Amino acid sequence: MIELEDVVKNILTTGAILTDEALERLLPGAETLPHSIHRAMRHSTFAGGKRLRPILAMEAARMLAASDDIPDGAASLGAAIEMLHTYSLIHDDLPALDNDDLRRGHPTCHVAFGEATAILAGDALQTLAFQTLAELPAPPATVVAILREVALAIGTGVGADLPGSLPPGMIGGQVMDLESGGKPPTADVVERIHRAKTGALITVSVVAGGLLGAVGTPHQASADTITRLRTFGQKAGLAFQIVDDILDMTQDSAQLGKTAGKDTATHKATWPAVYGIPQSKRDAAQFISDAFEALAPFGEGALPLKTLAQYLVDRTH
Repeated sequence: MIELEDVVKNILTTGAILTDEALERLLPGAETLPHSIHRAMRHSTFAGGKRLRPILAMEAARMLAASDDIPDGAASLGAAIEMLHTYSLIHDDLPALDNDDLRRGHPTCHVAFGEATAILAGDALQTLAFQTLAELPAPPATVVAILREVALAIGTGVGADLPGSLPPGMIGGQVMDLESGGKPPTADVVERIHRAKTGALITVSVVAGGLLGAVGTPHQASADTITRLRTFGQKAGLAFQIVDDILDMTQDSAQLGKTAGKDTATHKATWPAVYGIPQSKRDAAQFISDAFEALAPFGEGALPLKTLAQYLVDRTH
């Protein structure tokens, strides 16, 4: 009998390999001029990380395609999402924002290459991500839909009129996080920040993967399918960030691969700051249960996504 832990390990390992292969293919080499920017981009992109977002995208594509294999273009989609995630981390770590010098166990981009180059490396990753999305092997209507979803997910919420309740995107969440600094955290503020700053990119990973995988299937035009994927992503994204908040308070820097205790030291609006650790753990588990329910119609095909969602709340780093 295959243990759940082995299933998770296989999904994560295989997905990370596919993502890294796509990133290696898409990113300029370290010897490509101008050297400094490309080395900075690669420094942060290949510094490690679990590749959760691209893996979620690939598994959503596989589920909608009802295939044993990752559909064509899904690895490139995942790589583009990882570029966007990495760009956000480079900018989050800058002195003007979170001012951190450790990320994924390595010096942050601005520490290694200087602040100006780090800013430009983040910009370049964002630009390359959209170039990659525009070149996905899918019908033009699908490519445009994916581009719009991704743009909304990393923006400030302008134009978010798609079905379902869409909060401001990643940048909007970052602004709310900055403006909440030093103020007593409230439940409403914390949830809005988490849904936007972290949850939006996790959600769009699932939705974009589903859009790509659904090409040529009966699910292609189903609004209910996209709504279910969006709900799964939103719930799993909240659980992921709640667990992140808990780990920041309970693990050390070596275990996390980034500076531990920073949220508490800087009075960040976190879930445990509002609800305490025991309730935060219960809430994360409930959000994962809700995420599972959204995927009920997909039956056994949803097992990889459900397994990944469970991993999000069970992880220790």
